[in-house]
Amino acid sequence: MCALLALAPTLSPAHAAGPAEVASADRASWPRPIDSPAGFDRASRAEILAFAHQLLRSEALDDAALAQRLRLKQVDRASVDKIRARWWRRLGDNYRLASRACAAREPMCAPAADTAALRALAAGFDAAPEPAFAAWHADAARFHRIYLDEQLRLAALFPRTSSEIDTYSAQELDGSELPDRQFLLTFDDGPTAPGGNTDKLLSALREHKLDATFFVLGQSLQRQVDAGPAGRTAQRYAGMCLASHGWEHQSHSRWPQWQDSVTRSSALIAAQAGASYVPLFRPPYGQRRADSGEFFRQHGLRVALWNIDSQDWNAKMTPADIQGRLLSLMLLWRHGTILFHDIHDKARVALPALLRQTRGAGIAWTPCRDYPGRD
Repeated sequence: MCALLALAPTLSPAHAAGPAEVASADRASWPRPIDSPAGFDRASRAEILAFAHQLLRSEALDDAALAQRLRLKQVDRASVDKIRARWWRRLGDNYRLASRACAAREPMCAPAADTAALRALAAGFDAAPEPAFAAWHADAARFHRIYLDEQLRLAALFPRTSSEIDTYSAQELDGSELPDRQFLLTFDDGPTAPGGNTDKLLSALREHKLDATFFVLGQSLQRQVDAGPAGRTAQRYAGMCLASHGWEHQSHSRWPQWQDSVTRSSALIAAQAGASYVPLFRPPYGQRRADSGEFFRQHGLRVALWNIDSQDWNAKMTPADIQGRLLSLMLLWRHGTILFHDIHDKARVALPALLRQTRGAGIAWTPCRDYPGRD
């Protein structure tokens, strides 16, 4: 669950209202198909330029104006500047990848050999390049302004409030390690009771020949181990990967018992999951201590964050909203770890629709056992 929720501690993970605005995209406004690698790249260039335009505009704000826009009392300018610089590097790399096979007179395909050139293209992307893209351009401007504010808010609070927005070291994972066009599916906060959302989702994943990493809460798993037959967990998650989300859903940056939460939950999962266990830990809300790296190294674990938040935990988001948001962010970032929650049922509806929409686009779903962190 996104770190934004941690600022509203009275809300439970299952009933989260989320921020005042959440970015959802109307993919029906995009006028071209995305069912080929060339179609994916064309749409990718468009999303990159739309986000870069909003990013460039935000840089004109001073600290006071940025804090007002993000509804914060203050911003950590060093953190914001660091993350903006990282975004520009990634946007430049992604734009070049998306431009490798541009056809003659292809829209949104001007070369950008470096950050300065991309910034120049972004500055001029204040109108649709052709009339056919007008509806998309208007919707994309709205989407990327709201999405940028989601991310800038996390950046402005980091490191005082840790989150998925940045890593503390190269030992931590966030999805940027994956190759171009490759995505990892992950699900947090389960398991639900037998026959509930977790089992329905597992069935849907197997139906589509997909696997995923499930970051489970030790407390929830223990209840089901106590109530069910021996070996049920390994059988239930066969073909998937299981990792720890802590013993209970508390911020591990402020909880005195965070180390016990990590070791206790990991030991339980390793004992119950068998071959499905992977030595990863995902902190609730993405929050962990800045000095926790040595602890995780000593225990053979790696922190696994994400870079694409489906917002399926958000009460404002429908499955259709989630589908549109995910596709726009997959086009923007071109690779990464997608965050879902199996305590909610939205992924089971949104994911098959997303698979249909991207069939033939040249993307790949990384097998969970191939993800870094597994020995």
